[in-house]
Order: sequence, then structure tokens, then C-alpha cells
Amino acid sequence: MLSAQDLAGLTAFRQDLHRYPEVSRAEAATAGRIVQALAALHPDQVVTGFGGHGVAAVFNGGADGPTVMFRAELDALPIEELSEAAHRSTIAGKGHLCGHDGHMTLLMGLGQLIARARPARGRVVLMFQPAEEDGSGAAAVVADPRFASLRPDWAFAIHNMPGLPLGHSSLKAGAVNCASQGLKIILSGKTAHASLPETGLSPALALARLIPAIAGLGQGGALGAGYRLVTITHARLGEAAFGIAPGAAEVWATLRTMADDQMAALRAAAMDIARAEAAAQGLGIRFEHHDDFAASVNDAQAVGVLGRALATLAMPFDEGDLPMRASEDFGRFGQAGTRSAMLFLGAGEGHPALHNPDYDFPDALIGPGVAVFHQVMRNLLG
Repeated sequence: MLSAQDLAGLTAFRQDLHRYPEVSRAEAATAGRIVQALAALHPDQVVTGFGGHGVAAVFNGGADGPTVMFRAELDALPIEELSEAAHRSTIAGKGHLCGHDGHMTLLMGLGQLIARARPARGRVVLMFQPAEEDGSGAAAVVADPRFASLRPDWAFAIHNMPGLPLGHSSLKAGAVNCASQGLKIILSGKTAHASLPETGLSPALALARLIPAIAGLGQGGALGAGYRLVTITHARLGEAAFGIAPGAAEVWATLRTMADDQMAALRAAAMDIARAEAAAQGLGIRFEHHDDFAASVNDAQAVGVLGRALATLAMPFDEGDLPMRASEDFGRFGQAGTRSAMLFLGAGEGHPALHNPDYDFPDALIGPGVAVFHQVMRNLLG
């Protein structure tokens, strides 16, 4: 178990990470801090530059056995933090407002316990994954050729969850996070003088028609097998000027489904509508795809392992409000035969929500989070 001194050191570590947030695919200094801290734990292997700036630390057990991976995220958000805390962000426009600083700290605490007593068998991989917030990180790690040698039999993650009582967990087998993807529709016509709009080709009418048509493809509702939600997140028409008739427009939409196989159909439907409208107006059109998140699906056996660990620790848990609309790229690790599961650990019923400018990971979760991971490791590897 972690001592009071351990917890004080981990709290200081978490708050130091919080001061220096880096956004997706720019986490070089954060990765450096992780590598420096891992050196004191003497892992058998440290892999850097994993899928970008990712870091993996490998601890071998005393005999052959399964590989168990525990994952945390390196990246922060491009949001200005609003806080009076002494450890508030020092980087303008960026903040650890989703708790990834806390998640990294949980893995570091687990590493401290492993350094003192290696598992009886198998091996543990502490995966500090890059670029979760834009959906690219887990896919990049899995695609990295070095991942094959570390491919886990089991993978686990914890995400803090404001709104749940502090220390209470939500855990469920099956789908827990929606698939989502950002679709950018770019229309091109011809700019003209505002006094002679007929000499140009404006995408204004197409833009006005596309917004309700694409939003109408997914109205949300109850989370179930056929769930679809389309959220228009941004639109732009021409230049911010009164003397110019517009010649270009953009519509940004976030597409969301409960399962991966439904995403392709929803994306195709949105693109077909946009192509037809562009053709009707004589406009050029192209598409960009961003923030591609696979659905996260908890394996039933992995959920059982987490449930037994929580029960052993007398930590309360239930299915809560799972599944949830929000996306998480941890699901990528469960697509290649790995038994994977994520639990959601309560950050407090009145705690500021994730991605809010006043959010801060509660340090009171460090001890319980580390304890869950350590119990899972002991249950699987001895």
C-alpha cells in the first residue's frame, strides 16, 4: 500500500504535471517528465516516442504469464484554465481539464508499488498514451511496429468522473462510450462584389439547407443499438465584410453512434446529402475527417476482474449511467483480441465537469485509483 509520504509525493507530481499542460501530439515535455520519474522505478524496459510522444514502461514478473497493460493519457486541452490554485496552468490557453494529469499519476503510483514487489508472473506495461483528446493516440500506438512485442492480453484504464460520489465507480460490460467522428464539409463557389452578387456563385443557400438536413440525420434520444446524433459545431460563410458576396463556406459536424459499424453509414449519408446539395447549386465540394474515435466496449471478463478488485477493496460500484455519449479512444486497445475494460471513478457529485475551465483532478482519488490498479495486477499476476 502507498504510505502517506508516497501520497504526498504523488500529489506533488500530479500538481506539477498540471502546471505544464500540452495538447494532443505536442506532449514532448510531459513525456520527458514521465521518463525522468520512471527512472527511479527501474523498469525492465522503457519505450519512448510510442505512437507520437507515448511512453511505455515494462516490468517483468518472476515467471512466464500474461501481459497486463494499464493506460493513462498524456495530453491536455486547448482551453484556458480558470483557477486560483497554486498549481494552476502556466500555459496560456491550455489546461489539464479532463484529469489526464491524475491518470498519469495513478500509473506512477502503481509503478512505485511494482518497483517494491514485482508480480509473481507475467509482465506489466504502464502505457502513457499520447493524443487521446483528438482520438488519434491509441490508434497510433497500436499501429506502431513496436506495439506487437508488448501487445497485452489484458488492458485496463480508469477515468475520473465528476457527478459520481467521490470514490464510487461506474462499471459495465459492453458499450460504454460512443464512436464519434468530426466531418468538415467545404463548399467552394465564386466570390463577387456585394453590389453584383449575380456575377459570383454563393454557397449561402447550400449552407442554410445543409445545416438542418445533416443535423436531422441523428436526433439522439435513448442510448441504444441504433443511437445516432449529429451535432453542428461550426459554420462559416465567406468573409466578415459587407462589400463581398461569399464564395466559400464550411460546415463542421460531429457524428456520433453507439457502435463502429454504424459510423460508416452515418458518415456516408451526411456526405451524400452534401454532395447532392453542392451539385444542385453548382458548387465544388470536399471533405475532411477529424477526431476519429472508435466505440469503447468493455470485455465482460475484464469487467469481472475490475469488479473483483473493487469488491476486495470494499469500494462501491454499479452500472451508473453507462453507456455515455462522450467518446474515449481506449476502445482501440480492445479491437485486436485484448480483453480490455475501463471503469469510471467518481470525482464528487458537485465537482466541476470534465472540460470545464474550472475543473481540477481531485487528489483524493490518487490512493483509491492506485489501489484498484494494484489489486487488478495482483489478481491476474499474483
